[in-house]
Amino acid sequence: MSRGRKSRNRKGTLKWWQLSLLGVASTIGTGYFLGSALGIRVGGPAFLISIVIAACATYLVFDMLARMTADDPQPGSFRTYAKQAYGRWAGFSTGWMYWCAEVLIMGSQMTALSIFSRFWFPDIPMWIFACGYAVLGLFVIWIGNKGFDRLENVLAVLKIAAIVMFLVIAAAACFGWLRGGARPQLPASWGDFFAAGGRGLWASLIFAFYAFGGIEVMGVMAIRLKNPKEAPKSGKIMILLLSIVYILSIGLAVMMVAWNRFSPAKSPFVVALGSYNLPFIPHVFNAVLIIAGFSTMVASLYAVTTMLVTLSEDQDAPKVFAKKKTRRKTPVFALALTAAGLALSIILSLLIPGKIYEYLTTAAGLMLLYNWFFILVTAGKIIRLTVWGHIKRFAGMLMIAAGVSGTAFHPTSRPGLWISFGFIVVIGIVVLFMQRVWKKSAQASKKAGKPKLRPKPAR
Repeated sequence: MSRGRKSRNRKGTLKWWQLSLLGVASTIGTGYFLGSALGIRVGGPAFLISIVIAACATYLVFDMLARMTADDPQPGSFRTYAKQAYGRWAGFSTGWMYWCAEVLIMGSQMTALSIFSRFWFPDIPMWIFACGYAVLGLFVIWIGNKGFDRLENVLAVLKIAAIVMFLVIAAAACFGWLRGGARPQLPASWGDFFAAGGRGLWASLIFAFYAFGGIEVMGVMAIRLKNPKEAPKSGKIMILLLSIVYILSIGLAVMMVAWNRFSPAKSPFVVALGSYNLPFIPHVFNAVLIIAGFSTMVASLYAVTTMLVTLSEDQDAPKVFAKKKTRRKTPVFALALTAAGLALSIILSLLIPGKIYEYLTTAAGLMLLYNWFFILVTAGKIIRLTVWGHIKRFAGMLMIAAGVSGTAFHPTSRPGLWISFGFIVVIGIVVLFMQRVWKKSAQASKKAGKPKLRPKPAR
């Protein structure tokens, strides 16, 4: 890979373990604390297999992304590498697809945060909570990297503490130390484990991927490492620990409660502990859901703002979005556009019917997986891989394809699949139009830079 002068001279401040902690903050969110209930409902106890598959695919994607980062750190991350591998159309389409997807998802996150907040304050309108969380998130990004890092580190620790608390309480239940509720037990047979069948397992894959969503944010942050060569180590340790925690916690949850008792409206951990005499549990996990949702929302805000700046610097967005107007060198105009997109997303989430917006955000989540797939495609052209490296890359592509195609087998996610294809078509049309613009611009630049012929001297 070619190394740009900017990437060589850029000096980061993060240590590898700090990036791992930021990765936890950007990954553990409502997809795990809330969405995993829907995965259990669709796939039964076999949803644990989906978690393992998604964890393997996540590791393979980040491993390829981290290797590209270690070789050539770029603020645009996967978008820049796609452009280097396949040209301007690839960088433009992946960058804007990521920006649109994350803005839509953030709107749904703030709607969810508003619902969680009304658990304590039922009389306050949802739009007030949504606006409050949006302003607070934008403020965290505006104050700069140090404020963002400190907040995300604190929230990551709180989320980990909540998971550990659940594991301790669940272990106490296994030993019969808690009053009320049934003693946790393993499925009695393979038929009970695969209660929803093979198709249910396939359809549940997408919800396991959502639990790991946010790993691409870690790729964007990797540019800030003191030693970019440590990016692969940072991701490997984070994903390994995350996978162990996910499998243990969800495994204990399905041991404590019958799989068909889980509801997408409640966290599986609240449901699992609901039959025990623990009146504080709903309040604790409601607070954790708010922390998790806000943490991943702020991480996404950071990533989409950074992505917009790099699009502007590469002339794939108006130049104004690359300008930094404050002492903290905050990209004010890029943040303003993100805020406008966020406001529109909040309005859509509160005004249009819930199912339709759910389909839009499902499509946005699938678009993130399309970017994961393209990261693996890009790595095959940029990195010199061994035969084993190519096998791992194709295995990751196959697992992502399985997760995406599984959405066709469930009515909850099927409409989102078709809408995501619609987004791809629209982006493709925009790229075709932009290619004409780029071609004319290149011709004009070439013509303007062509030296004029001097007249021959008269003899």
